[in-house]
Amino acid sequence: MADAENTLAVFIDFENLAQGFKHGKEDFDITRVLERLVEKGKVIVKVAYADWSRYAKYKQELHEAAIELIEIPKRSTTGKNSADIRLCVDAMDLCYAKEHIDTFVIVSGDSDFSPLVSKLKENGKRVIGLGMKGSTSALLSDNCDEFIFYESLAVGERIAPPGVQDIPKEKREAFELLLDTIAGLMRENKEILWSSMIKDTMKRKRPAFTERAYGYRTFSDLLEDAQKRGFIVLRTDPTSGTYVVVGFVKTGR
Repeated sequence: MADAENTLAVFIDFENLAQGFKHGKEDFDITRVLERLVEKGKVIVKVAYADWSRYAKYKQELHEAAIELIEIPKRSTTGKNSADIRLCVDAMDLCYAKEHIDTFVIVSGDSDFSPLVSKLKENGKRVIGLGMKGSTSALLSDNCDEFIFYESLAVGERIAPPGVQDIPKEKREAFELLLDTIAGLMRENKEILWSSMIKDTMKRKRPAFTERAYGYRTFSDLLEDAQKRGFIVLRTDPTSGTYVVVGFVKTGR
């Protein structure tokens, strides 16, 4: 009934990222990255490579996001490429060992990863790149199936239709998550927005989410309330009898 769920492996070249955001106005936010990626499917593997003695302030945030931190000590002569080589070896090992992983995310802007991207695509994998605008090589971004610039993940881009602020506080969080998730799935060009797909994505964004915590007996009740309040349009699939979200009533976009 629903689209097959993609499975993702995320490999982070943290030192390359650091070059891009060290002069920025705000610190790097891994949550912003993962919230976009879970719209694309289930993230199974999350690994980051760096000399973590140099980036100690980010370790707790990455640990809390369940990212495995691989220590690559800086060496005077070969330090630059040791993390790159380890990332490539691990990615290719996973490519051959885990056939169920269909999408690889390379978080870096380094052109040195272009051969890795080509080899993953050669093995039938979809490759998504993610990096900072100021430190991303066009050679890498053009070789990926999709490339996301970190700067495009601004929190301000989240959906906030008129009327959301009028919802009682105890329910507002659920509506904000629902509408943001629907917008993300639409951005991913999902042809049919099944209610089960929407709920699964919401739970990937917020694992503790349950509609009952917001006073709804079922997820369908939450969707019906969103339609009643004039945010979304629903239809019932004639075969399964389940809800499908047709789109927004008020896009404002």
